[in-house]
Amino acid sequence: MNLIRSLESVGEYALLMKKVLSVPDRMREFMKEFMKGVYALGVNSIWIVIIISFFIGAVIVLQIALNIDSPMLPRFTVGVVSREIILLEFSSTIMCLILSGKVGSNVASEIGTMRITEQIDALDIMGVNSANYLILPKIASFVAFMPVLVIFSMFMGLYGGYIICMVLGTPSIETYIYGIQAFFRESFVWYSIFKSMLFGFIIASVAAYFGYTAKGGALEVGQASTNSVVINSVLILVTDLLFTQLALG
Repeated sequence: MNLIRSLESVGEYALLMKKVLSVPDRMREFMKEFMKGVYALGVNSIWIVIIISFFIGAVIVLQIALNIDSPMLPRFTVGVVSREIILLEFSSTIMCLILSGKVGSNVASEIGTMRITEQIDALDIMGVNSANYLILPKIASFVAFMPVLVIFSMFMGLYGGYIICMVLGTPSIETYIYGIQAFFRESFVWYSIFKSMLFGFIIASVAAYFGYTAKGGALEVGQASTNSVVINSVLILVTDLLFTQLALG
């Protein structure tokens, strides 16, 4: 039964996305909701991205500096390895896992509350494409703002490592900066940005699906938020594996 229910959910999600991904009837209303989404889902997420990225970047550099202590490896290796970890995985995949909890639960609970209070039914009765009106601006705004969050995360992660080098002195700041610049590939930045935008679509659309299909009362809205975070986390990890193999394999 679980398999059948899972297949039904995939079909429901596909049909919902068909309704969502259409041209808005009123572009002015869409842009109004789009800007609200940019602030609510994107701008309000900057603070958590900055804080987590700073401390995780500091921990990454600290762990690598402590564990790569071999005369066979130059000290600038700390900067090189830290940069690759932050650029390729942390600032896109791990950060999106964190944002799936904040943004995903926000979207699922907001739309779920509208569903159980029959606001969505009222829109449907008025002939409005409720899926397109409510969900598309959220998806578009979050995906569009993801590159900003990724750039913030990359910068703060590397800056956190810089502060650790300043405090501990091993490796030196000059060595760390040289390591960050050594063998740098610009394509990794674009890879990370594109991957994060893909994850942003998954987070917003899956969370919206669980909220839009919620039934019952407040308890079911909370359950929909929880389910959206769990499913988003699994989908992000699976997509990361497949995308990495296709893009870098």
